[in-house]
Amino acid sequence: MLVVRRRAGEVLLIGADIQIELLEIGGTQVKLGITAPKEVVILRKEVHITRRQNEAASREISSLELARLAEQFRK
Repeated sequence: MLVVRRRAGEVLLIGADIQIELLEIGGTQVKLGITAPKEVVILRKEVHITRRQNEAASREISSLELARLAEQFRK
């Protein structure tokens, strides 16, 4: 892990296409501005973890149970 100290208004570069600018620093929070190509996915880690958990949970539902739930929604 690279640890870098920056002040508000300063920019970090990742490769040639990604810029991370420190917009605000206050209290226990930092506000970042990220400029990256559209094909680069940028997610908060907790969103990524939740998505993976939801995908795993959806694979665990049997087709019979899914059909039963669908029937309940139709009523």
